[in-house]
Amino acid sequence: MTTDKGTQVAHNTAFTVLLAVSFMHLSNDTLQSLIPAMYPLLKEGLALNFSQVGLITLVFQLCSSLFQPVIGWYTDKKPQPYSLPIGMTFSMIGVIMLSFAHTFPLVLFSVALTGLGSSVLHPEASRLAYMASGGKRGLAQSIFQVGGNFGSSLGPLLAALLIAPYGQSNLIWFALLALVCILLMLRVTRWYKNNLHRLKPAEKPKIATHGMVDYIPKKKVYFAIGILLVLIFSKYVYLTSITSYYTFYLIHKFDVSIQHSQYLLFLYLFAAAVGTFVGGPVGDRIGRKYVIWISILGVAPFTLAMPHLSLLWTVLFSVFIGFILSSAFSAILVYAQELMPGKVGLIAGFFFGFAFGVAGIGSAYLGRLADSIGIEQVYFICSFLPLIGLITVFLPNVKKN
Repeated sequence: MTTDKGTQVAHNTAFTVLLAVSFMHLSNDTLQSLIPAMYPLLKEGLALNFSQVGLITLVFQLCSSLFQPVIGWYTDKKPQPYSLPIGMTFSMIGVIMLSFAHTFPLVLFSVALTGLGSSVLHPEASRLAYMASGGKRGLAQSIFQVGGNFGSSLGPLLAALLIAPYGQSNLIWFALLALVCILLMLRVTRWYKNNLHRLKPAEKPKIATHGMVDYIPKKKVYFAIGILLVLIFSKYVYLTSITSYYTFYLIHKFDVSIQHSQYLLFLYLFAAAVGTFVGGPVGDRIGRKYVIWISILGVAPFTLAMPHLSLLWTVLFSVFIGFILSSAFSAILVYAQELMPGKVGLIAGFFFGFAFGVAGIGSAYLGRLADSIGIEQVYFICSFLPLIGLITVFLPNVKKN
């Protein structure tokens, strides 16, 4: 009787925990998104060129990515609940320093600390969402991801309302958000420590439970992981062209103000948050592969058209792009976790790390390209990236038992 109860509890979806994890992700990514939202102010105040703007993103994203696979691998063996508040503490210190950073090297050091905090937080927070899923892994990852994407959308809006009119020093007030999140994390870690048994059913690949996959040979698994990484490359290089340079594109092409450009970036990122929430549960119902198809390749007509449109249509198409393209990551991550059961933290850390690393390198390259050929030409070149989604056809069909 006790065993049955324990099994039932292990498979219930803990929505309170999922909402808490989503808020953690929201807080973390709000702090992160303030960095690119401040690029126009930093570029103007420190007289930076696009290459230096790209270098800020590169430093931030590399610090966000390099440690994630290692942390994920280690915590698969020894879960570390208290890494959540520790990671947020790094981010909080980075934001405080950035509010007073009036030299380029200090800006780089500040964003490096924020990136390090993110790299500590993501693998464990993703594992916590997996634990709380009760088998509804697509839904759980979507709830987790939508917090992050909604937080990312808040950055430009908050920057437009609170930083652009009053100055960089106002950034320090966002340390209060990090502090609230740290206090919440300390409470959630208790649930984490008391529910580690929830990982066990998901880590037995031979048990026929809902959501597990049929046996796939190792070579096919590694090939599929490679395909997913190429898809992540196309998605995140395009995304970094928006998050890092969209405001500059709008200012240059349509002569909008810095504040106005940040409002328009918010619309794109908010649409991305909604798309993230939709992608996971739809993947649970119709299959992750179909969501990946629709998300990455389906966005191509909009990206190809956007560089040739007026301001109104550019904004509308950016909303469609954000909604459609963002639905892929939850599906890709859960698809990979189902291909390699028992390696939840490693897969989460590796995929988050790869995504952030690719975004950072892509941003640095696009910055240099913008200095050479102009920001409008960069968007024309990037518009072809979603066509890489055609390789989704090579992904194996993952059948549920």
